Amino acid sequence: MLVTADSRSNGSRRDLQVSVGREAIELEVIEEVGMSDMQAANQRAIAELPLKPGKVIAVHLSYDSRAEQRGRKPKNPSYFFKPVSSLAPTGADISRPKGADLLAFEGEIALIIGQPARWVSTADAWSYVGWVTAANDFGIYDMRKADKGSNVRSKGGDGYTPIGPNFIRASDLDPADIAITTKVNGNLAQQDSSAGMFFSLPQIVADLSQHFTLQPGDIILTGTPAGSSVVEPGDAVTVEVVANGISSGELLTTVTQDDHDFDPRLGDVPQTDEVQIAEAWGTTPIESTPEVTLTEDLKESLLGLPTAALSAQLRKMGLNNVSIDGVSAMHPEKKLVGIAKTLRFLPNREDLFAKHGGGYNAQKRAFDSLQPDDVVVIEARGEAGSGTLGDILAIRANSLGAAGIVTDGGVRDYDAVAEVGIPVYTRGAHPAVLGRKHFPWEVGGSVACGGTTVEPGDIIVGDRDGVLVIPQDLVKQVVEGAQAAEDSDAWVAQRVAEGNPVDGLFPMNEEWKDRYEQWKKSQ
Repeated sequence: MLVTADSRSNGSRRDLQVSVGREAIELEVIEEVGMSDMQAANQRAIAELPLKPGKVIAVHLSYDSRAEQRGRKPKNPSYFFKPVSSLAPTGADISRPKGADLLAFEGEIALIIGQPARWVSTADAWSYVGWVTAANDFGIYDMRKADKGSNVRSKGGDGYTPIGPNFIRASDLDPADIAITTKVNGNLAQQDSSAGMFFSLPQIVADLSQHFTLQPGDIILTGTPAGSSVVEPGDAVTVEVVANGISSGELLTTVTQDDHDFDPRLGDVPQTDEVQIAEAWGTTPIESTPEVTLTEDLKESLLGLPTAALSAQLRKMGLNNVSIDGVSAMHPEKKLVGIAKTLRFLPNREDLFAKHGGGYNAQKRAFDSLQPDDVVVIEARGEAGSGTLGDILAIRANSLGAAGIVTDGGVRDYDAVAEVGIPVYTRGAHPAVLGRKHFPWEVGGSVACGGTTVEPGDIIVGDRDGVLVIPQDLVKQVVEGAQAAEDSDAWVAQRVAEGNPVDGLFPMNEEWKDRYEQWKKSQ
């Protein structure tokens, strides 16, 4: 059974008259009390609900797809409250606050309680749900840090909980088979169903009833699947729930821009950090590079050692496949020494590029999170048929103090990148943008670059001969051995310059080794 706004209008609410669909408002009280458009929309949303709500409860994480995206899966459900004043009907606007950039949508299945529920079992919980509909749990991530988990300001704003437009009787439905679809400007953003939830809908109801009475009309927002992201003024977001062949109808919300300033003298104002930016855009959180100390002494030693000497030492230690092959230095005169920060591209597939290529994608996150001495190591599978970076990203890396960039793909805007001056190693120039051959996938994992494996935290050293990867736990040993070999080779070179034959001297036989040891002692 589908319940619509007009079928619930009974004339008992003095201030409101509800008419068909979302054209549901005729509020004489607006002029009397100076009610704003959003306040009027809130009153209309409440009037259109099957029952008047006392509270709105929202679940943090409940979908496998979202948990995988966030990199965490809670053992038990957790919740927060949203004010009833945040409710809005379909067709209403949501206003992005001035100074905030990270307004994100979250399409959700909403449950409306039909009868009081206290200490109910999971087996019986669904019978206490009266209706199911669509909702959008909007939030401004710019305020999440200040909220410290409460979501009061980040998700409590006027219009931040659109709901409806139609309400499906829960008794007609299988709670494990309710589909949800979210679109932005007509483009698919989220698609999942309650079958993809690791906390079932009945479990959520039963759990909440352990802590307080769920009253008729109370609303539960049950979490969002992967695909939530940032929207801008002018964007239109729709959410639709379909169950047992019955649709809630499309819940439409249009984003506008507010021009009111927050007063910092009164409290916190919008602010962001890397975590909030990544999570708002719906991308995997930035993985942290393992703690690696590249001391000034160690860095100076590596800068003074040629890759040939380091390579020979690694070979003596049994490490033969530690060179990034097929790449050339854009600045051969500059030595590269730093700590690997990995970025992985996958072969372009149009549907996946649509999901992962835009917004605050892995490529942008990798470059925005660089620290001094980091080297961006990009896996592009040796495919140089499109650029893997351009001048803007090179400028960003240079401004953050990064040591350099290594990619086994191409570089776009080659001359402009070269002008930045940061050491870059690449397979060559190409005019095409990233999407021709690649889409950004992951920051911080192990990657294959130029035929070798690179892990975050590996030490990267490059010069005119090429680029080497040195495991972080072996770097001191490699440096000491390479330095000793360099000293020995320098002494041998002097002996050859004096006219001695190479045979027996390079490599040194026992006689020459004794003479070398005597020379070292004299020094």
